[in-house]
Amino acid sequence: METARWELAAELLDDLRRIDARLREARKKLAAAIAAAGTCLTGLFRVGPVIAAAVIGEVRDVSRFGSRDRFAAYNGTAPIEVSSGQRKVHRLSRRGNRRLNHAIHIVAITQVGHRHSQGRAYYDKKLAEGKTPKEALRALKRQVSNAIFGCLQADARQAAARFGNPGGQQGNGSVASAAGLHPRHRLFGQATPGPAHHTTDAAGNPAPSHSRNRRKTGRTP
Repeated sequence: METARWELAAELLDDLRRIDARLREARKKLAAAIAAAGTCLTGLFRVGPVIAAAVIGEVRDVSRFGSRDRFAAYNGTAPIEVSSGQRKVHRLSRRGNRRLNHAIHIVAITQVGHRHSQGRAYYDKKLAEGKTPKEALRALKRQVSNAIFGCLQADARQAAARFGNPGGQQGNGSVASAAGLHPRHRLFGQATPGPAHHTTDAAGNPAPSHSRNRRKTGRTP
């Protein structure tokens, strides 16, 4: 009986080692793919190849979103008002893409755990304003969403310029600049090694509007 237990334990250990080796190999391939993509997402604090790949995979085409507000509504970081009488309360939306929301949540939680990060400074600022820990985290998640949206727009502009397709990025290029989300600003710092940031017009020249496209197709992002 004792021998059988040792054999089973040895087989289980071998299985775990094989799974661990496969995970390491998958991470290497993922990191290589993200590096080849040239995304500036990994320039955001605590956004590594796994989170960047999850974001890119879920978003696919950032031009679907006319603004960072629509992107926040899609990923569930736009708060919902829950009012009772004269008291107005906001809570996190349970709608939207939960996988993308989870990725943003992981980034926000990790930033809060690093006292030197700008994300933690923003979280502490919200606490000092009288927000509860949940409200402060909700506000931080929205800032992370905005930063991700700015990076995705910059990536799209870079891809459009690379392939000579001026109409490739239809989002509002001025959104990221106006909100201080230009990749050069490195919102929430840079801690994860990644590709060099894309260079774009410092003025944040706006791209073609969505309004004409919506009138033609009858669809909204």
